[in-house]
Amino acid sequence: MPEGGQQAHPPPALWLLILLWLSSYHLPKTVRTLIKLTLLTLTMTANTNCTSPQGEAKVRPAAVAGQFYPAEADSLKAEVEGFINGACVEPSAGVQAVIAPHAGYVFSGPIAGKAFARIALTAAYKRVFLLGPSHRAAFDCVSVEREHVAYATPLGCVAVDTATCRALAEADTLFRYLPEAHEGEHCLEVELPFLQARLANVPPIVPLVVGTQDAAKLRRVADALRPYFTAGNLFVVSSDFSHYPSYADANEADRLTGEAILTANANEFIAALAHNASRHVRGLRTSACGQAPIAVLLMLMQGDAALRMEHLGYCNSGDSPYGDTVRVVGYHAFAAVRQTGNDGTQAASGKFALTAEEKATLLGIARRAIADSLAGRKPCQADEERLTPLLRKRCGAFVTLHIDGRLRGCIGNLVGRRPLWQTVQDMARAAAFEDPRFRPLSDAELGRIDIEISVLSPLRRIHSESEVELGRHGIFIVKGSRSGTFLPQVADETGWTREEFLGHCARDKAGIGWDGWREAELYTYEAVVFGENDTATTGK
Repeated sequence: MPEGGQQAHPPPALWLLILLWLSSYHLPKTVRTLIKLTLLTLTMTANTNCTSPQGEAKVRPAAVAGQFYPAEADSLKAEVEGFINGACVEPSAGVQAVIAPHAGYVFSGPIAGKAFARIALTAAYKRVFLLGPSHRAAFDCVSVEREHVAYATPLGCVAVDTATCRALAEADTLFRYLPEAHEGEHCLEVELPFLQARLANVPPIVPLVVGTQDAAKLRRVADALRPYFTAGNLFVVSSDFSHYPSYADANEADRLTGEAILTANANEFIAALAHNASRHVRGLRTSACGQAPIAVLLMLMQGDAALRMEHLGYCNSGDSPYGDTVRVVGYHAFAAVRQTGNDGTQAASGKFALTAEEKATLLGIARRAIADSLAGRKPCQADEERLTPLLRKRCGAFVTLHIDGRLRGCIGNLVGRRPLWQTVQDMARAAAFEDPRFRPLSDAELGRIDIEISVLSPLRRIHSESEVELGRHGIFIVKGSRSGTFLPQVADETGWTREEFLGHCARDKAGIGWDGWREAELYTYEAVVFGENDTATTGK
């Protein structure tokens, strides 16, 4: 119910038509159809005329129903639920944000469904922040909704969190209300039916249309939103991607943009946009129409080690039977998921585990990646039949090389930004050729190396050193811009006490002094450690 208002009551004529419809099965089909259409019209009229006792509250009517998505409630509900149920995406209770497209559902609906399917059915958010670009007005600020108390769709009304809208407008002058930014704008509206279909109770929304492209101003926007960027709120960023290149060019441009988003780094994303622009791709007007709100989300994510960006799906309008392949628009779905220590990558026993076959697959990928690089070949695609769901998940991993028992290279990625098999492939090449402590691996050494892989579970924030179990937990220490980590096996290899384990990591890895860990953020993780000599080894 809109803040400050009251529940609206259907007019008597609507009740009469409802009763007539319920008892109309004996009437001719044409009469029943007429009653149904009239009933729908009166229902939407009732929804869009919900007013406060003073008659001041206004509901924003659906602007693109019947254009971007079905105007009839039953058809809309069935279509959106079909997109979500067909997404083949595992729900997570830790979803903090999603990036979803906003084109007509016939083009982008299946990809949008993947974004919202990642949200757990039981999720209970306090509010939803909707961020999207302006398609109808030009302005150098952010337009925050201040006129309407609810937004209407054929599925009903969604309340606006007017108090939060007002607080943002008071927090920074960049937040203003511009009616022209919201009138007829579709980018936020088209996300609402997905929220209505996915969440049992849709919380109030905070509609934000981002007009500025200035990086400094976007950082001010992120700073104003940061107090709300918590597990209790959901952020929905609305954006399509490449606009109007050919089908093949869109795939390449969107791949580059998508990989930058997976880094969860705003600077990487901005650099990818500039790179795409510098390539002068024919027909490419933009790599992402919602680049400003995406940048804001990535700015919010930076420094939060517990958040991981996931890529959920991609297509472009050329994949739709209604589109062509000459001028296309790209669609990505992403989710920012807050790690809780159990995100589907742990076995039922609670231990992080891989099967012997999965270990053998990863070791084969690592050795082949090194051999391909030495031979000057591009890395090859892994055998799809051997890629289990766990090998496709985004997990961190380290690859360590030894020759005659002595370290020959070790490089890793603590927070998985790519599927596990690709992370292992990348880290194997990096350990062989990019570890600054060693010269690049030679052809003569390829047959002498032993490969060891450490696959890492998601990070878990801890608040006391007593939560660290030596030999089981790796440690990740973050203080400001400095960070450092030790793998779990370091404690066994050195025989350190818990305080020595933390002290050496703080001083030698993070560079914050022996006792720096006491005032830093601490995270633990588990590792499955295995090598070519013993694929059954875990957590050694």
